[in-house]
Amino acid sequence: MTETTFYWLYLIGVVIASVTRVIYTRHHRSTKIEEHRKSDTDAWLMSLPALGMFVLPVVHVSSSWLDFADYRISLWTGWLGVVIFAAALWLLWRTHIELGLNWTPSLQLRQGHTLITSGVYARMRHPMYTAHGLWALALPFFFHNWISGWGMLATIIPPLVWRIPREESQLLDRYGDQYRRYMAHTGRLLPRLKSEHRTSNVEHRTVNNEHPTSNNERRTPNDR
Repeated sequence: MTETTFYWLYLIGVVIASVTRVIYTRHHRSTKIEEHRKSDTDAWLMSLPALGMFVLPVVHVSSSWLDFADYRISLWTGWLGVVIFAAALWLLWRTHIELGLNWTPSLQLRQGHTLITSGVYARMRHPMYTAHGLWALALPFFFHNWISGWGMLATIIPPLVWRIPREESQLLDRYGDQYRRYMAHTGRLLPRLKSEHRTSNVEHRTVNNEHPTSNNERRTPNDR
């Protein structure tokens, strides 16, 4: 087993992630945008992680420019990177399945947008960002270099610090108390272990039993 093996495994993972996104987002433009808060700052910051995901790893593999920043750790730690990256890919896949046409690449709400609070969204509000965080944590085990290995972690923090509060503000404006209740029993990027989720589910079922409505009436226009 050599470092090249892990470079290839990383490339395979990148292809899987790219195919996943293409498959589950190819129809997202087919629905009309009802609201958007996109800005040049948001677009620039959200493109920044591509530097750590793609550009720096390619430079690392294809040239000696970054060799001065190499560090030495046991080669077997590459398998730790594989496990973390696999978890990131699984979570990315699940979030796309849960979101469906609700996914948008920017601060937009499309027609028929629904608030997803089940599946991977049941305990954390931004699992797609968590997936990218895991991706960033896997890279130092694939690329033993302070720049290419840690570059994604450095480039993903600023956009998330910028984006998450604005995204939640948009959803609060749209859904009000419904989103506040959802925030009360979920974590932002990590599952909230102590949760009022069960209690609120019981209360929700009680209300529904007292005031039965159709499934269509209970669906409410969500988070990316």
